[in-house]
Amino acid sequence: MNNKQLLSGLLIASLILWLTFLGNLPLRDWDEGTYAIVAREIYRTGNWFYPTLQGEPFLLKPPLMQWLIALCYQLGGVQEFTTRVPGAFLTALGVPLLYLLGKLVFSETLPALFSALVYLTLLPVVRHGRLAMLDGMTISFFLLLLFCILKARNNQKYAIGIGFCLGLITLTKGMLVVVLAGIAGLFVIANKQLSLLKNPFLWIGMFLGNLPAIVWYFAQYQHYGNTFLQVHFQSQAFDRLGTAVEGNTGPIWYYLLELLKYGFPWLLFLPGGLYLSWKNRDTPWGCLTLIGTIIYLAIVSFMKTKLPWYIMPIYPFLALAIGFNLNYIWQQEKVKSKFLIGFFGFLTVVGLVGCVYFSIVEKQIILIFMSMILTISMGITAWLINQNNRKFIPVLFTGMYLVLLLLMSSNSWIWELNEAFAVKPVAALIRQFVPPATTIYTSFGYSRPSLDFYCDCQVISGNMALLQEMLSKKSYLLVDNDSLQKMNLKDSKIIGTVKEFTLVSPFTNL
Repeated sequence: MNNKQLLSGLLIASLILWLTFLGNLPLRDWDEGTYAIVAREIYRTGNWFYPTLQGEPFLLKPPLMQWLIALCYQLGGVQEFTTRVPGAFLTALGVPLLYLLGKLVFSETLPALFSALVYLTLLPVVRHGRLAMLDGMTISFFLLLLFCILKARNNQKYAIGIGFCLGLITLTKGMLVVVLAGIAGLFVIANKQLSLLKNPFLWIGMFLGNLPAIVWYFAQYQHYGNTFLQVHFQSQAFDRLGTAVEGNTGPIWYYLLELLKYGFPWLLFLPGGLYLSWKNRDTPWGCLTLIGTIIYLAIVSFMKTKLPWYIMPIYPFLALAIGFNLNYIWQQEKVKSKFLIGFFGFLTVVGLVGCVYFSIVEKQIILIFMSMILTISMGITAWLINQNNRKFIPVLFTGMYLVLLLLMSSNSWIWELNEAFAVKPVAALIRQFVPPATTIYTSFGYSRPSLDFYCDCQVISGNMALLQEMLSKKSYLLVDNDSLQKMNLKDSKIIGTVKEFTLVSPFTNL
């Protein structure tokens, strides 16, 4: 296939994987529910420049994601699909972008293709990219930034895109632009491309591309003053470096464990890829892979606040290393390894266990087929490796793609939804009896933005004393069965029950 066919194939494959059944599950806490509420308020009020959350200023993040979601609400209504589609679409573009970047750094097609296919079939990249979160689209902007840097060596006009990409990253995830711009800058130095600084198109792009972000930040400061600086920069950026915000902490090896949990099977080929990166550290791909991996992993590892999705920007660098290693194996045709045979044999057994489990316990047809595909593809991979046959690589790519496609088509791809009660039935009860924009108090342990989104009210968590006080002040309550037995419901009325929750009205005439 020629370059255009490969690029089109990667784009189609990525769009199918990222957009299939995108709206089949409810929004999750916390980012999805929060961004959906902010976008819906933009959509309803037309207040695009000063976003709000439950009527209060939303100062935590820049507004690009919320703007895109609000635009989708205008085009397709307020629903899960329109909430997730901007981030999912932009994340999917990262696959062909990584291929184009690989073509430039490798100067070959095959390692670029392998790198893009690794990125396409990494579980964290696919799953987080499908959620209404900022990380996937930020990575795509960063990949486009690196592409523009490399293309500017031979065509100065591409440098104008550097500034626009930095502006897009700033409007998406704020201060992360400092880290990503630093990595890009170190790559420019290592790649001996300092002549880029003399390129007039670079500075034109820096001005025009960053102007919207500068205007937005200045407007927020003019409108909110030091409160904006305190919340947006101090609480959301600098505090996370030295303190564990909201108790989200972990050891220094936290992100290594994240890679171990979700990076297979490609993680098996990472040590060889990093070794080859070091051997080729004087090449564009070698220095880019090492700079990106080492710098970014060090920064997030030493941060006190630890969240699983903070590791996301490292995956393109790992994909480049793994892709080159797979290309090396393909060219050398030396693959036989007892360890690889044993590991893929183990994954074959895991697939068989999954078939039994999903047939008896979960009883999900899609997951049964997923387990069957996993069993067959991993079994064939182990057999081909034992035969010293390099064709295990396309088998592995095909198997992983189908496994992920079936997982994303199931009801299990957002497993965090099982950590607490289902919000939609509870929200339906609230919408039936409570006017929109009403404040409700609940006995549940914490407030849930997803519940707020679906019920179109603000549901605030409180202890028993606060609940009793709010009931006396004519507020609605959402209480669990144990709390209900302990409350004094005089001058109030139970108006509905769903699951383990009861909705209590302060008005006896309802």
